[in-house]
Amino acid sequence: MTERATILSLGSIMPSVDTALDKTFIVWRGLGGVLDEIINVHAPMIRALVTRGAMPVDTALIDRLPCLELIANFGVGYDSVDVAAAAARGIVVTNTPDVLNDEMGDFTIGLLLATIRRLPQADRYLRAGQWAQGAFPLGASLRGRRIGIAGMGRIGRVVAHRLSGFDVPVAYYARNRNSDLPYRHYRDLCALAGDVDILIVVLPGGAATHHAVDAAVLAALGRDGVLINVARGSVVDEVALIDALSAGRILAAGLDVFAAEPLVPATLIGMDNVVLLPHIGTATHHTRGLMGELLLRNVMSWFEGIGPVTPIAITA
Repeated sequence: MTERATILSLGSIMPSVDTALDKTFIVWRGLGGVLDEIINVHAPMIRALVTRGAMPVDTALIDRLPCLELIANFGVGYDSVDVAAAAARGIVVTNTPDVLNDEMGDFTIGLLLATIRRLPQADRYLRAGQWAQGAFPLGASLRGRRIGIAGMGRIGRVVAHRLSGFDVPVAYYARNRNSDLPYRHYRDLCALAGDVDILIVVLPGGAATHHAVDAAVLAALGRDGVLINVARGSVVDEVALIDALSAGRILAAGLDVFAAEPLVPATLIGMDNVVLLPHIGTATHHTRGLMGELLLRNVMSWFEGIGPVTPIAITA
């Protein structure tokens, strides 16, 4: 790089990444209400955009950046980026896959156990001094359960591998069967939900999966069913889920993602048969550090003329 390229950052990524970018590039950060001002003044110089998905990178924003070459996403999910619009302009989009698979696998199992064994509820019971008045009520178990995984990509495979140590049958939903997997494959999500007791959602976000888990899927899951969502809030019909939980049409849910983050419906917060987490699946120093390093590698290698490290196929 013979000169400092100009980058637009849609907010702060993480301190180490921000510092590294500042050392090499001219970085404008679109925090608060300054984004329009930055674009109005600096759009002709902006060659890359980095984002962590909080703000949509849609056609309108892309069209305002005539010299944009690269969109680097901090995270494996890139549903906040209009990839088709980027591809049409010849803009490369990158994400940070693989480095978070193990963390998400561990986390998903933790959320599953916390939900089915009601660990947060038991913690609250003890802290409230209720143990002295009687034992915590008996609850559900993982024993005798059948588990379905909606989505068998990188993370889905890790989750399935983690589950192999629990001696529970696993099946999965995906558009196509993976011949190297030993699990039963379903092309219909309702059919999978009808044959399992626990549905773990790891589908990518986006229009194709919007409300894939709807009232019909929840009804198929049944009264003893448990839903775990570590994918995107958009994948589950949140209104239908609240209705199913309230009416006892499913037993419980463990949710790390929501439809309108960081806003969570008060009805969900008031329920005792849910475990609610603030989208922390990858929120460890170790994994966020690896994600940040990969984002930096994508940006650096692009401007060094080497090309992106982990491009989204449609834009490569």
